Amino acid sequence: MIGRSEDPAPDPSGDSGADPATQVVKSPVDVRPGESQEAGEGLGPRRAVPAGVTLEVTLQSGGRKKIQVNGVPRRPAALAEHLRTVLFAPEEMLLVIGPPTLRRTALDGLTAPHDPSYEANMATYGRALLQRNSLLRAIREGEADRDQLRLWDEPFLTSGAAIVAARLRLLGLVAEPLAAAHREIAPTEDRLTVSYASNAAPLHGESPRAALARRLRETAEKEAWNGSTLVGPHRDDLVFNLGGRDLATFSSRGQQRTAILALKLAELDLLTELDGRPPLLLLDDVFSELDPARRGHLVRRIAELPQAMITTTHPEDIDADLRRRACPWRVVPDGNGGAQIEGGES
Repeated sequence: MIGRSEDPAPDPSGDSGADPATQVVKSPVDVRPGESQEAGEGLGPRRAVPAGVTLEVTLQSGGRKKIQVNGVPRRPAALAEHLRTVLFAPEEMLLVIGPPTLRRTALDGLTAPHDPSYEANMATYGRALLQRNSLLRAIREGEADRDQLRLWDEPFLTSGAAIVAARLRLLGLVAEPLAAAHREIAPTEDRLTVSYASNAAPLHGESPRAALARRLRETAEKEAWNGSTLVGPHRDDLVFNLGGRDLATFSSRGQQRTAILALKLAELDLLTELDGRPPLLLLDDVFSELDPARRGHLVRRIAELPQAMITTTHPEDIDADLRRRACPWRVVPDGNGGAQIEGGES
């Protein structure tokens, strides 16, 4: 389907600068496995939602979500148990050149579905990091002793090493799907790769845990002076490389968007491999920064997918052939300060 916004209703928060195409309707939306709402031709029986499951999502004022699974209210986290999605939104254009926290968040999202213990390790690491930083500030003020750090160093090292190991395994899994997706979109460009930039890189024969322990010792004085933990996976980074060169240092916006799209398509492939059930691909304003050649390759890739949704405020930016294949929808005011989805011609 193509999501299209026309004369959207005002944002109840009063923020008129929000992209209307991303203001999802404020009335219930059912995702029912028996109804065919996929975009494209020749779609197979695969679907994003398991058979027998009905999901209803209502976005309420203030950004709150109301989730129902088979008519039963559930927490928002329950939605991911039944519907996996891969989203590419305009703000992700900064993924290549923006702050490292954006790339770490993306990497965590990629890694968690492939490691059952990843979220638990992240929670343990977060607690240990919080306690270490609190103690380091107290040490700086002379209110605590360094020996007290040992209590939190053990969970910090164990969970931190597990996080790094899981991230590295994920990057090994994503390498070929990423390169293949990039080749499909930009076949004349060099190979796209991603590498892990760690501030506790292991020396020869050193494990991630031993490397992190070594770096804690090396930075102990500086940590006490700064009052914060200076090494660990919370400060690591992901680097996009095109032909062996750091994409952040020389690329055009079009090349950056192509790299990010390739990463999203690789994520789609990896999630599908988990159980044969493809996620729902959500693409918001993805054509505006691509040249005609890249658009053509992307269109062919989207047309092969079992399910995809594209939202835009400028339908003319979407390839004409893709518009003909898709089921178009419009987001319009509902007359009550909200919005609703209507089916219609593009």
